[in-house]
Amino acid sequence: MLKCRNVWRKLAPFARASSTLCRQNVKRTGLHNARVPGHVPTAHMATGPTGSGGENRLYVLVIGAVAIGGGIYAYRTIQEGKQRYEERIATNTSLHHQSAKQTTTSVQIETPATEAIETEVVPESEPQAAPSTEEPSPPVPDAETAAPSETTEPLQAAGLDTAPPSLALPPHAPYLLIGGGTASFAAARSIRARDPGARVLIVTDEPDLPYMRPPLSKELWFSDDPAVTDSLRFKQWNGKERSIYFQPPSFYITAEELSNAENGGVAVLTSKKVVHMDVRGNKVKLDDDTEISYDKCLIATGGVPRNLQVIDRAGEEVQKKTTLFRKIDDFRSLDKVSRNIKSITVIGGGFLGSELACALGRRSHHSGLEVIQMFPEKGNMGKVLPEYLSNWTTDKVKTEGVKVISEALVKSVTCKDDQLEIKLKDGRLVKTDHIVAAVGLEPNVDLAKSAGLEVDSDFGGYRVNAELQARSNIWVAGDAACFYDIRLGRRRVEHHDHAVVSGRLAGENMTGANKPYWHQSMFWSDLGPDVGYEAIGIVDSSLPTVGVFAKATAKDTPKAATEMSGTGIRSESETEDVASSAVAASTPAPAVTHKDDYGKGVIFYLRDKVVVGIILWNVFNQMPIARKIIKDGEEHADLNEVAKLFNIHED
Repeated sequence: MLKCRNVWRKLAPFARASSTLCRQNVKRTGLHNARVPGHVPTAHMATGPTGSGGENRLYVLVIGAVAIGGGIYAYRTIQEGKQRYEERIATNTSLHHQSAKQTTTSVQIETPATEAIETEVVPESEPQAAPSTEEPSPPVPDAETAAPSETTEPLQAAGLDTAPPSLALPPHAPYLLIGGGTASFAAARSIRARDPGARVLIVTDEPDLPYMRPPLSKELWFSDDPAVTDSLRFKQWNGKERSIYFQPPSFYITAEELSNAENGGVAVLTSKKVVHMDVRGNKVKLDDDTEISYDKCLIATGGVPRNLQVIDRAGEEVQKKTTLFRKIDDFRSLDKVSRNIKSITVIGGGFLGSELACALGRRSHHSGLEVIQMFPEKGNMGKVLPEYLSNWTTDKVKTEGVKVISEALVKSVTCKDDQLEIKLKDGRLVKTDHIVAAVGLEPNVDLAKSAGLEVDSDFGGYRVNAELQARSNIWVAGDAACFYDIRLGRRRVEHHDHAVVSGRLAGENMTGANKPYWHQSMFWSDLGPDVGYEAIGIVDSSLPTVGVFAKATAKDTPKAATEMSGTGIRSESETEDVASSAVAASTPAPAVTHKDDYGKGVIFYLRDKVVVGIILWNVFNQMPIARKIIKDGEEHADLNEVAKLFNIHED
């Protein structure tokens, strides 16, 4: 029945055309005989000749021949179309199976099964109709932006739809986010909040979905779970357990679904790297030569760990025994290495180096691992903390089981007898089994050249305005952004909360908000569950500082603070409307005498007598006050009075 109906659809135009032709000829014959009998067309067509029957008989023969020829042609066309359709379905199924094998997330694995079900219910009589997931709905601005496919030419030759057979890499994304870190995820959520139907595509060169990096150097090391490297779940200081991933796989839609998602969604392309940007054409090229066009684009490529030149020049043997810590794979690798060697050396005295040294040092209590930390400064975090507090922190790190070597400048690193020998410029020699280089981050600006974007010569990173915009339709957020802070001037910040704040702001501005960067992001560091600090603004030990301290109590620890607040990640940005006003005292500021035990306190960093940075030392959940002090930008005659706003003298 279905085939008959399709044959009739093919023959109907021929029948209508023939009928019209016959009626015109009969009418013409009637006019020649000076009369137009109303019954002639029907009678002549149905019963044979009356009058000029010879001509009508000829017409009947012509009509019959056309009908038979049309039927044969339609039958052959349908059979050929059916064969081509079946070949196309087989090709698509093969490509989808190959794509599914390469996919790492459970969300993407579900797609081929769904498409297979849809192809089974497509009727054979409609060879031109492909499964719904094969047709991209948004128009592509430029034909060149479509992903190349080996099946394109055969489909064009067959006269069928030439859409790419697989949409694992969608040819167009209204919102394209380059980088799969915190800034990209924050931007995606912000975009979806302001534009609920938005279709967002995140492209990341990592094999993982977006995740938070701080636990990699903090809480994960204190987990009692032997399978923590697989689960990547940890207990926060408040005792609650969570994963380092921002959202489970079910939160995201697949790349195949993105183009046709009626309600929009967020899709992630993992293990894909953007290698070229065409700013004028609004498109990017991936490392497999696939092109994706966009309407709005965010660059959130973060940074890459910096290495020591002496290690880079030392050869392959030394580099194999060196870890540059940044990603999930680095955490897994270092965890495994630390369980199978006798000695490990952390080079670097900043946030990351001190956190890893403390984490490994605590593990050494029961494993016998020797942990060494060396840095060129006089004390831990010497570039951030005032000297007296840096020295106190160094002593604290030593109590965690770490052997600290200060004022250490590495001259050379060699591998001898399967062990590394680190020679310092002052002649000291350190032998170790493995090195962790934690000497800073280099902003990833690989796309600057092809995109024609400006890189800041002083701070590094893509130079953007206060709205985080680099060019028309291009924004930058996170570690890679060198932005203009309307309060503190041009800056580049490498911390989790800045990634959250700048990503959120960039997402809003991509949807038309046009907001400047006014919110001061904070950052924090923990030296275990007992000592931690939160900071905001410009904290540079070369600036003048004023510190106000008080005796700490049992509740003045990171662990106690998170237990009280119920929060785990302290970078959740607070609002400013809960902050009290900072009232300046009329008396001049006295000289601050520092005690030997810095239990808790506030350190103010000054530039031209104005507070530009604040560290809250074992003082938690008071960041809105610090943020307001910096925003006000006022001179304060007595910072001891200002410190009272943080209630540090209360038990």
